[in-house]
Amino acid sequence: MRHGAQTVRHGRYGDVMENFWENKNVFITGCTGLLGSWLSEKLVAEGANLIGLVRDKVSKSNLYLTGTSEKMVLVRGQVEDYFLIERILNEYEVEVVFHLAAQTIVGISNVSPLSTFKSNIEGTWNILEASRRIGRLRSIIIASSDKAYGEQKNLPYKENAPLTGYFPYDVSKACADLLAQAYFKTYRVPVCIVRCGNFYGGGDLNFNRIVPGTIRDVLNNKRPVVRSDGKFVRDYIYIEDAVDAYILLAESAQKRDIAGEAFNFSYGKPVTVIQLVNTILRLMNRTDLKPLILNQAKNEIKRQYLCADKARRELGWKPRYSLKEGLEKTIEWYRNFLS
Repeated sequence: MRHGAQTVRHGRYGDVMENFWENKNVFITGCTGLLGSWLSEKLVAEGANLIGLVRDKVSKSNLYLTGTSEKMVLVRGQVEDYFLIERILNEYEVEVVFHLAAQTIVGISNVSPLSTFKSNIEGTWNILEASRRIGRLRSIIIASSDKAYGEQKNLPYKENAPLTGYFPYDVSKACADLLAQAYFKTYRVPVCIVRCGNFYGGGDLNFNRIVPGTIRDVLNNKRPVVRSDGKFVRDYIYIEDAVDAYILLAESAQKRDIAGEAFNFSYGKPVTVIQLVNTILRLMNRTDLKPLILNQAKNEIKRQYLCADKARRELGWKPRYSLKEGLEKTIEWYRNFLS
């Protein structure tokens, strides 16, 4: 574990603050995933004593490629194992939890809803219940999703909108979200909830997602494949902006009375799937590769995007990267990775 670095740093939005994460005991689930690996790297760099829960060793995860795994404690297991979660929180005297572990692929949720419910719902109540029983935690950040809102007439989604998801993945995230709210309202567990749009960035190994799948197709000189009709509207947020959002919320939760609240993080500039694909093609100078539109997507909402005014107003959050800048960094990552 790391000790004795600087005592003062500049916050990511220019404010001068104590080195918040130095020697804090932090537990992160889902640390081999896209968000988890980038967040782990950032927390280790800022001096946290990081404990990560790993179900499967994903050798090509950024967690291992960057060497972050060598600078943290890794515990093998699953979020569905309540007694393991409780042991970790106790044994490592955890102060902050980032609960990211989930089954995140919509298609898999439609095919295998029970495993999705077990991971996304039971895994969340295990984190919350263990935190309640231990009672010492200072903040718990739960990863929800824009999918929790379900289909709504009024867009963009705002935090006070009802959670009305009805497809399996949407329901799983809405349940996890409501569980977090219940544990705050009933037991005052210091939880905050993050609702983001679609993450993208280097290190996403789920190539059935539109950004990494399109980039890989282009690098292989193939037409990019679009499962839907290309007209679905979504929010996309670059992974480094998402990491900043999670860290800022965890810091703010220990300094301000925002426990129990949910925050949307979004660029506020939704695009259609085909617009996103065409942007990638232009950035890669391959507009000659016309997208293959399958129009096969089922059990998905056609229009979803978020309003992040609350996060901007109350937390001072703002993204550092435009969609174009984030895609350029992502393309470069995959050029190196897939070469």
